[in-house]
Amino acid sequence: MLTESKNIAIQGFNGSFHEEASRDFFHNEDINFIFCDTFEKVFKQVRDNNKLGVVAIENSLAGSILPNYGSIQKYNLHIIGETYKKIEQNLLVMPGVKIDDIKEIWSHPMALLQCQEFLNRYPNIKSVEKEDTAKSAFEIKKNNLKNTAAIASVTASKLYGMKILEKSIQSNKMNFTRFLILSNKKSQVDEPNKATLCFSVKNTAGSLAKVLTVLAENKMNLSKIQSHPKLGKNWEYFFYVDLLFQNFNTYLTVIEQIKHYVTELTILGAYKNSITSEL
Repeated sequence: MLTESKNIAIQGFNGSFHEEASRDFFHNEDINFIFCDTFEKVFKQVRDNNKLGVVAIENSLAGSILPNYGSIQKYNLHIIGETYKKIEQNLLVMPGVKIDDIKEIWSHPMALLQCQEFLNRYPNIKSVEKEDTAKSAFEIKKNNLKNTAAIASVTASKLYGMKILEKSIQSNKMNFTRFLILSNKKSQVDEPNKATLCFSVKNTAGSLAKVLTVLAENKMNLSKIQSHPKLGKNWEYFFYVDLLFQNFNTYLTVIEQIKHYVTELTILGAYKNSITSEL
């Protein structure tokens, strides 16, 4: 019996880390990728065309991609899962090219940021921000550029027949990116043990502490808290939090309790935690 392909929108190109992360999460399932050159287009695909989406949300070296939190709310999407991927960045060139031949290095801004120590060793080489790691490699191959390198994955090097001039050039070898799986429908996950919330509180003394106290008293593990300014409202913030819990009913009780202390509350998703000891 044939299984239906999953239609998944990702930011990036064939051979990108988003593609690899999607395959990690969905394992052996048949996937039809919709490649998008911006995150915004991914969110629109998920909302308007009933696709799933996979988007990076944070990196262990470069930090959070804050606009993506806001876009999840803007497009009324739901987090239905997550996956963490160890990211190894590599310097790819056309066969025969040496480091002294390189005038420019192309890649996604996050990839360039992750490789800053390596790039600092070559101050005469210009770093150029592009929309995607793998597409940078594709464009260099397509145009047979002998003075340009790309920072991208091993997968991209194999896909486009490029040579890995230097391997694993990220500043820290423990370089992980967290990816969220998005849907325009709420998760149907059995027994979720992680949730992502967004809330705001009054700008008064102790208001945030009251919420955190409720979480602590109910043994909720606050694995992440991130503030983000409210647009158009100076010095007011949204707080994005990840909660780990063992009992879903306790989690539901906590949600009801913190409603007394927040001015706004959105549950972005309840899903399965995928953090492992390797991370």
